[in-house]
Amino acid sequence: MAKLRQTVLVGMSGGVDSSVAAALLVEQGFTVIGGFIKNWSDTKDLATGECAWKGERRDALRVAAKLDIPLVTFDFETAYRRQVVDLLFKGYAKGETPNPDVLCNEEIKFGLFLKEARKLGCDFVATGHYARLKRDADGTTHLLRGMDPDKDQSYFLYRVPQAALRLSLFPIGGLRKSKVRKLARRFKLPVADKPDSQGICFIGKLDMVAFLRKRIPAKPGDITDEAGCVLGRHSGLDGYTIGQRERIQVAKGGEPWFVADKDLENNRLIIVQGAEHPRLFSTSVEISDLHWTLGKPLVYPQPCAIQVRYRQVPVLAVLAKGRGKRVKAVFKHPVKAVAPGQSAVIYRGAECLGGGIITARYN
Repeated sequence: MAKLRQTVLVGMSGGVDSSVAAALLVEQGFTVIGGFIKNWSDTKDLATGECAWKGERRDALRVAAKLDIPLVTFDFETAYRRQVVDLLFKGYAKGETPNPDVLCNEEIKFGLFLKEARKLGCDFVATGHYARLKRDADGTTHLLRGMDPDKDQSYFLYRVPQAALRLSLFPIGGLRKSKVRKLARRFKLPVADKPDSQGICFIGKLDMVAFLRKRIPAKPGDITDEAGCVLGRHSGLDGYTIGQRERIQVAKGGEPWFVADKDLENNRLIIVQGAEHPRLFSTSVEISDLHWTLGKPLVYPQPCAIQVRYRQVPVLAVLAKGRGKRVKAVFKHPVKAVAPGQSAVIYRGAECLGGGIITARYN
């Protein structure tokens, strides 16, 4: 017998966004199954001292009970450590600044989670991401920015392949956060006033340097200015990123100091004074490991807008063919604090076309 209604597996984290996403799908008539993903068991809740994921799952169960839907728990911790956390450590060890949330979406939420959805016979997966999808008549699915400019999360979704986008739903992507909160109260969800989560996807808020030291030994070296004059000492280049102001301890005063570069060969941290110093800005970047949301690369040269960090104002640029499979992006105006390892995400208007990993930057 054919299904009367389409079935959706909703990623329910215990937060307000994913809870409202599930509630909206129930209201729209879908058969909804909640899916809680356990990816990390090391983080402790400061208030209770218990593993943070247990509290999040408890909240997800409360919401599922309110909506009268089942909640299935998936233990992806082994895969998350291998496919996300191990790569994070490798990136930092090479002096890069990787983004684990991007990998988590590709490998876990729209990788393993989608596979489990298909095993359950679901037609779609859904999440509480602030992003939108537009489908053509032939099923081709375009990834668009969320309507709330302060919450838009399309930046983190550029590596989700077209095959997964076709099977995805973002129920709150056309809403602002304030509206989502109001809906949570209208649905009388038990997490309606729960604060937003912060920090790394599934791990939470943490001291990044302390986290890195679990796997990457401290390797102290010199802090120098542009001329090579030694001004202080650092405890490891992995604990710094381009444009960083915090944790630069030098005796020389004056204007604030910022990280301008990392000399990996000599283990030196190069710093400059002043937030507008030319060494902090890049006129172009090289991008590798490219992913295209529509499944096919662009034709070069290609005008576009690029974001090199989450919530950064997009910068107009032109993409050109680079070395091998890499592309070069030349910015219309210099961009501040570009760091190798970050994602450069490419847009045309509201549509996310794809992106890649920054491998080099040029002043």
